[in-house]
Amino acid sequence: MSAAPAYSRRTLLCATGGLALTGALAAACGSNTGRGSGSGVTINQWYHEYGEEGVEQAVQKFAAAYHDANVRVQWTLGDYDSKLAAALLTDHGPDVYEGQLTIDRVRANQALDITGLLGSAKADFSPALLAASTVDGKLYGIPSAEDMQLLYYRKSLLAAAGRTPPRTVEELIDTARALTKGTVKGMFAGNDGGAAVLGGPALWSAGLDWVTADHRVGFDDPRAATALGKLRELYTSGALLLGAPADWSDPSAFTQGLCAMQWTGLWAMPAIQQAFGADVGVLPWPALTSSDKATVPVGAYAQTVNGKSKVADAAKAYLKWLWVDRTDYQAEFQLNFGFHIPPRRSIAATAAKLNSGPAADAVRYATDLGYVTGRPDWTARSQQAFNAAVTNIVSKGADPAGEVRTAAAAVTAELKRLYG
Repeated sequence: MSAAPAYSRRTLLCATGGLALTGALAAACGSNTGRGSGSGVTINQWYHEYGEEGVEQAVQKFAAAYHDANVRVQWTLGDYDSKLAAALLTDHGPDVYEGQLTIDRVRANQALDITGLLGSAKADFSPALLAASTVDGKLYGIPSAEDMQLLYYRKSLLAAAGRTPPRTVEELIDTARALTKGTVKGMFAGNDGGAAVLGGPALWSAGLDWVTADHRVGFDDPRAATALGKLRELYTSGALLLGAPADWSDPSAFTQGLCAMQWTGLWAMPAIQQAFGADVGVLPWPALTSSDKATVPVGAYAQTVNGKSKVADAAKAYLKWLWVDRTDYQAEFQLNFGFHIPPRRSIAATAAKLNSGPAADAVRYATDLGYVTGRPDWTARSQQAFNAAVTNIVSKGADPAGEVRTAAAAVTAELKRLYG
């Protein structure tokens, strides 16, 4: 389920890093409802504002159904991440909240170790998403819904141009050029030419990563400059749509026929299928070369217990009840509002709308080719340094090798801060 336009899992998939403290905690962040009918213990639970109708009522229903404590749902409007970060600094923050796990949050006791809470259900969860909520081998959150980005294309337009779905980045650039006809551009990846969202996929397509398993920079490599340089080549090809009425997360540029291919999210599939029916295919970001591997970004907010909660044991029990035991509520949350992938394989297998056509292809890409964006070791500082390098390369034509070195130095300093 997608959130309100400004703050959502789309933001998580686009700029995944530490949560910046950019404002004071508002006295009234949103509605405060959904009380349970349990004991005298009260658990305060925070959600960010979801865009789909019915989500708020659903989470209130879940809270009211819990009988071992009173659960108060805080439906937080506006800049959820900043409000949450500010609240967690106080002694009056939420007991249970959703968000991205960071190492700094773990060290500040803002996330409770819940290792072992999943029990036998652990094998049912996406290992990659669980890894995004794990620090030093300990689990601190339960993923609640998975989103992803991917490339949509019009089958008929590729066929008319005599093209097959591209398998390498070079083929993608050539295909985008071939599909550019009159007022229709070959591809849209955002009004910045994809600088905000394609840097990670470009690295992964070259077999690289942001950070290695041993906490070192994963892109201080000549192939990173080559991969990011290809984004500049795409930008200057004349085949990219720039200046669209809406940005990459909105499928309107594609559905209005302004482009033949668009990089956007799984959440856009219902609108795209409504517009074009069976004339739609989906692809991962292509491999850099034929010997490399295609990729898709995936991400999910995790449901976490605040380590400073005064009712931590009760909050932990509630977390297990809702996000481990109540698979019916999990399925409702993940499948009834918007278009998303359940983190649990057993629930995903029951979703008819995910088991055929482009949706089934997307699920397969997420499983086989997915790279998790919201990782504890990829902080806001690292993300900002990397994004600056990608922007300079793509839109300003800066030297890729030099920009990669500058970003790598900044990320090295940040990793030293985290790990010494």
